[in-house]
Amino acid sequence: MKLSVIGCGYLGAVHAAAMAELGHEVVGIDVDPNKVATLAAGEAPFFEPGLPEILASGIASGRLSFSTDMADVVGAKVHFVAVGTPQRKGENAADLTYVDAAIDSLIPYLSDGDLVAGKSTVPVGTAARLAEKVAAGSGAHLAWNPEFLREGFAVEDTISPDRLVYGLPGGDAFEVAKSALDEVYEVALSRDTPLVVTDYATAELVKVSANAFLATKISFINAMAEIAETTGADVTQLADAIGFDARIGRRFLNAGVGFGGGCLPKDIRAFTARAEELGRGESVAFLKEVDSINLRRRQKVVDLVVESFDGQIFGKKVAVLGLAFKPDSDDIRDSPALDVAARLKGLGAEVIATDPEAIANAKRTHPQLDFTTDIDEALTGADAVVVVTEWKVFRELDPARVAGLVARPYVIDGRNCLVPSDWRDAGWTYQGLGRP
Repeated sequence: MKLSVIGCGYLGAVHAAAMAELGHEVVGIDVDPNKVATLAAGEAPFFEPGLPEILASGIASGRLSFSTDMADVVGAKVHFVAVGTPQRKGENAADLTYVDAAIDSLIPYLSDGDLVAGKSTVPVGTAARLAEKVAAGSGAHLAWNPEFLREGFAVEDTISPDRLVYGLPGGDAFEVAKSALDEVYEVALSRDTPLVVTDYATAELVKVSANAFLATKISFINAMAEIAETTGADVTQLADAIGFDARIGRRFLNAGVGFGGGCLPKDIRAFTARAEELGRGESVAFLKEVDSINLRRRQKVVDLVVESFDGQIFGKKVAVLGLAFKPDSDDIRDSPALDVAARLKGLGAEVIATDPEAIANAKRTHPQLDFTTDIDEALTGADAVVVVTEWKVFRELDPARVAGLVARPYVIDGRNCLVPSDWRDAGWTYQGLGRP
């Protein structure tokens, strides 16, 4: 099947390459000529495990191509729209400028019976509005087909998704749209991947409500960490205990510096803004507190560092281990780790930060920080060590060996990913979040 993917950022590039890997003929369209040139050369413009391999495979097979010319979508039967929906400047609401621009640019090249499939995360009500525009301008149909990618596992999640959701139009267009998407996802459906076929509004809400639920679960355990820090309880053992309850589960109950990235923070804010527009702000008012709890945990890490120096942090060398918002990614969007590093620098500390993949991105946005790719260099002479991204290479540090590098063996475990007894036995003063 010939497909197009409009927007070749994180979501679009992965989707295009994965669809080609599944045997489809795919053209990816983006307005950034540098990004297109990089992808066309079979190179990933960002770090994502497995993506370079399927990019190279798709390019070599001839099934995958990239272009800046929208006319190259002609002949494709399904057109995926995967552009960004960032937070509006100065507001919580989502900025739909890129979505509207993509649709407007695509319409002149659509044929009667084509399917436009939205993958971007949008406020509920967007798909219905765009469907009218697409039908009036081209005779094509629109579906909403949200993605559920986990950064670091995006290739796996696209090729072997845990579920598929189709938000479909009514009437005669229903079968046309469903049949087209069934053909796209033939491999996944043949493996009995769960499929939810629903309307536009439900499909739009599925994605944002999933993100809101995950954000709430993370902030809940971080709220318990705040209580644990006051009472002397251990939030990690608390999470283990309640996680045995099948109704709750242990996943996403890891207390720490909180969530970040390009989805959860902006999506819960946009969800709140849209609910208020609909006159239902009270229904999701709790998400404002979810956001507040999350942001407080970043400041908590900074406060712990400052307190460890009795308030005299100026000129102290602080090694910050981690810059990406999560491991196996170079994504620094709304990264708690980078935020902590910047706040410490703003207080006068001599911050030296390291990360296996995110340094180049961090340099562009925070040139005031010092960076190194060498963990030992970051640790040498450090007065405090702060672990804020749980990369494997940080989790597996030998506390006895690195104790010989630092000026003061003091570590703050912002992800509760280290083994406290190992570090304390090696002579370190260990401080976790929500742990005694």
